[in-house]
This record gives sequence, structure tokens and C-alpha cells, in this order.
Amino acid sequence: MTKDDGKLKLGIPKGSLTEATIKMFAKAGFSIVVSSRSYVPVIDDPEIQPIMLRAQEMSRYVEDGVLDCGITGNDWILENRSDVVKLADLAYAKQSMNPVRWVLAIPEQSSIKSVKDLQGKRIATELVEVTKDYFKKNNVAADVEFSWGATEVKVAANLVDAIVELTETGSSLRAHNLKEIATICTSTTQFIANKKSVRDPKKKKKMDQVIMLLRGAIDAEGKVGLKMNIPAKALPQLLRVLPALRKPTISHLSDEKWVAVETVIEEKLVRKIIPELKEAGAEGIIEYSLNKLIV
Repeated sequence: MTKDDGKLKLGIPKGSLTEATIKMFAKAGFSIVVSSRSYVPVIDDPEIQPIMLRAQEMSRYVEDGVLDCGITGNDWILENRSDVVKLADLAYAKQSMNPVRWVLAIPEQSSIKSVKDLQGKRIATELVEVTKDYFKKNNVAADVEFSWGATEVKVAANLVDAIVELTETGSSLRAHNLKEIATICTSTTQFIANKKSVRDPKKKKKMDQVIMLLRGAIDAEGKVGLKMNIPAKALPQLLRVLPALRKPTISHLSDEKWVAVETVIEEKLVRKIIPELKEAGAEGIIEYSLNKLIV
């Protein structure tokens, strides 16, 4: 175990979540630089020491106290049987941190119809323990073996009868002429912490601050701000067509006959609503992007 120097030791997932995680931190206000030759990234916050680890291993090192906290999938927490504190769900759809599913898949032409038909069969997966739990729950005795990769190919080569694989859209399964017959589990990206670190007031405060900023970045995704001026007498009509996060901010201008209106809306609504706002009498309409939305 490394010596505690007071810094918050934060695990950054290495692999498919790396780019999305770094982008999310950037929107939250943290710049993380990763070298291809180092597992110790650099962050522009002297109170944080980031360390890169595979998501599959993250929860074990957080539980052991080597890391104070880290980002990983709930699937790997379950797989490792890790006793950690889940502080926040960081589902971040636009940056590939949206919920994913582990599915039980078979060849399209297979005679297997359900999990019951896999009695005595061989299944390959990286998520071994969770898969075993699933079969045990369904009273099916199957041979579940660890797969190092290229799991879909093993079915086509008749090395196994079925696989349990991660999917978001199912396109990879279809490309390999596979079909899913059950969902083993659904997983989202989690900010997890060591129990001892959570009891440390200084570290807990820092984790809470980081999480607040990350949530702000996530909540701002897909939203924009709108500002405009409108005659005060036309305000009721504008408010009928203007969606808002809660209620728009309305302030009077130097000309008492006009007011300024500011609100946050879904970006996908902008092209529809701006013409409606113009028809309602709005002028000087400004659209601006958001990095964080703290509610």
C-alpha cells in the first residue's frame, strides 16, 4: 500500500472509458494529461493524484485502500465482489458512458431457445462470476469459462455454445450472426470510494466537490442557454412557448417597456423554438453552450 501523502488518489479507467472520462473531467474544469508511456496522468489540481487502471481492476484497489476513489462500471464491482461505497452514478450518454448491458448470446441458427437449454453447455465471457450467479439463479448447471477477448468468434468456431458479452446497440452481435436471448445485467459508470477514505473529512469533502462538478458537466450535456429581450406586454405569450429548467430568469431593462429573459433548454429544441420566440416578439436572441449546470 502506498504512503498517504494527503492527496486524493483517484483511479482513472484505462481503456474504452479513458477518453470519455477525460472529456467529462475537462467539462467539469479539470485538465488531465495522459502519457502513452505512463500510468500516472497529470492533473491541474494539487490535491488530486490520478492513477490509471483498467476498469476491471478498479474496485479491488479502491476496496484495498490503494486508491481513495475511482471510476468504473457497476459490472466490475459485482464481478470482483468489492465492498466499496458508490458515491455517484455517472451515466454520460453522449460520451459513451451510458448504461450498457451484458447479454447472453447464441448463434442465430442455434436450436437453443432459452437459458434452460444451456444445461451442461459451455459459455465464454469476461464476466465470469456474475454469469455464474445468473445461471445458479436459473438453476442451470453450465460450464462458464473466462475469455481473454474475441469472444464472439468462439461461437462461430464452435469452441463454445454461447457467450456473455457487453453490448450497447447490439450491432457487434449482429455482425457476428449472434442473437441475444437474455440480459445478464445492466451496468452504469460509478464513482466509487474506499470506506476509510469516506470517513476522512478532508478527502470526503474533496470527493464531494469533484462529484458536484462532474454532475454539473453531465447535467449540462445536450443543453444550451438562451438569452433574449422582449416587450413586457408580450412576455405572457413568450412564457407559454418557452420551456425552462425550472423558471426563466426575467429582469427589467432601462427601458421599462422591455424585459430580458434567460433560460436553459434542450439543444434539440432550439431550431423549433427560436422561430416561435421571434414570432412572440423576442429580439436579440443569443444561444450559448454550457459546460456545467449545477442545480
